[in-house]
Amino acid sequence: MTKPFYLEEYSRWLASAALSASDHDELAELAQDDDELRIRFSAPLTFGTAGLRAVMKTGLGCMNIYTVAHATQGIAALIVREGRENDGAVIAYDSRNNSRLFAQTAACVLAANGIKTYLFDDIRPTPELSFAVRDLHCVAGINITASHNPKEYNGYKAYWEDGAQLAPEYAAVVADEMKKIDIFTGVKSVAFAEACSRGQIAIIGEEVDERYLAAVLAQQINTRAIADVADELKIVYTPLHGAGARLVPEVLHRVGLKHLFPVAAQMEPDGDFPTVSKPNPEIPSVFDLGIEIAEREKSDLVIATDPDADRVGVVTRAADGSFVTISGNSMGALLLDYMIRAYRDTNTMPAEPYAVKSIVTTELAAKICKENGVVMHNVLTGFKFIGEVIKQHEQSGHGDFLFGFEESYGYLKGTYARDKDAVLVSMLICEMTAYYKAKSMTLYDALNDLHARYGFYAEHIEEIVMQGADGIERMAALMSKFRAASPTAFGGHTVIQIGDYRAQTITDILTGKVSSTGLSKSNVLCYALESGDTIVVRPSGTEPKVKIYYMLCGENATETNAKLTAYGADVDAFIRS
Repeated sequence: MTKPFYLEEYSRWLASAALSASDHDELAELAQDDDELRIRFSAPLTFGTAGLRAVMKTGLGCMNIYTVAHATQGIAALIVREGRENDGAVIAYDSRNNSRLFAQTAACVLAANGIKTYLFDDIRPTPELSFAVRDLHCVAGINITASHNPKEYNGYKAYWEDGAQLAPEYAAVVADEMKKIDIFTGVKSVAFAEACSRGQIAIIGEEVDERYLAAVLAQQINTRAIADVADELKIVYTPLHGAGARLVPEVLHRVGLKHLFPVAAQMEPDGDFPTVSKPNPEIPSVFDLGIEIAEREKSDLVIATDPDADRVGVVTRAADGSFVTISGNSMGALLLDYMIRAYRDTNTMPAEPYAVKSIVTTELAAKICKENGVVMHNVLTGFKFIGEVIKQHEQSGHGDFLFGFEESYGYLKGTYARDKDAVLVSMLICEMTAYYKAKSMTLYDALNDLHARYGFYAEHIEEIVMQGADGIERMAALMSKFRAASPTAFGGHTVIQIGDYRAQTITDILTGKVSSTGLSKSNVLCYALESGDTIVVRPSGTEPKVKIYYMLCGENATETNAKLTAYGADVDAFIRS
């Protein structure tokens, strides 16, 4: 009888001379663990527009030097196909375990393929990698990071010459090339020291930092805001053991912040993230150590950036002096509103301002734009799609990019990079905090004011985690269930429009009219209700889970919470039915 694929692949890896002794021993111990073998060998990592992300283990479906080299050979094939070897590629990495090793592995593969390669000398923020691709006029970039995932994970993000992550058509080319390449015999490589001595790999560092910081500092709007309250403004900052420690404090000092209190226990880079269960600024508990310092120093707020410093979270003082979380949606709306105010206060509003957000991001931002003469673009989830809108405007010669953001704590102002930037936004949050401090307001006060002016908007995300070897199949089955037996109402409110972004259609339930989404294909379902609320269902592109997004608006918190409870109950009942 023919062996199942996962057992054949396991045997192939076990017999490969390419494996190190420790990797061979790790696999040999799994011989009787069928569940683990299924997880590791049932399928290769899928190279998509988000690159790769998985637990670090030896195996076909895991992050290790073999899968990293394999993916890089696919990137090299794309670069060679385009005839762009001489333009080069740049590689960065974060503080995760094995990130430096994986970065050097990727550099050796690019160099062996005749591609000029730049490698950062130490950990750097993801947005600096995006900047460096553009700054060094490279054709591509690679960043080794798993963003805010648990410590067991690592990942691989690929970028193209505009500084944005690979567009779907390029990601498809890489995926196709990887299918042609044997993971052990089809990958070219060269010794790291040899490639460096020959100049095939160039080590870069502080000189790029300075150009990047100059680009970030150029995004200030009101350069007097912090200076005017510098004696009173106090900020606590934590990089959560990640790459933000290098540049966030530096940029805050350069804009004039006098009282910055780093969380010492979390400033040292550490891939084990020993002080947090998960290094994600969306989780309130990661702020505990920072809040202790903030209480002692009477700080205005605490800022946290994730390990690769592309996402940023904040807790601020509430009316009673306690600390409350500002969600990604709320922070994006606050920043957008502040930017419009600051541009007008300084008479520097661009002529054709536009903003960009994802389809699962608060509609409060759309309302702010509508009432202030700013064009709002909705795009699919993934910051590369925000980058595509910027690129389209640049090519047309019209439009001035104001701000782009996603609900998942990622924001960008300026076109020097094409990925979310926590270094930049930490600076802008401090500028905004200073602006409101001068008015005797906290960010919590500013958010309440925003709701008073535009309506009470609230958002919530439910996650249905599907771990295990059959996780992908269960995720697909749930999405198929929503499509096959689409709900007609949630919480007593009728569905009036369904957007199926995989089919690229928007269907008006009342008239039956079908129109185009105008966006690329994506496995997303969007339900617009007669109440004015929206429910979105989409599988995560980086983790084994399906996400349910609730985007609500009402007169107050009581009304929106009641609707959220009703909607959630119906969604749960549908899933379990």
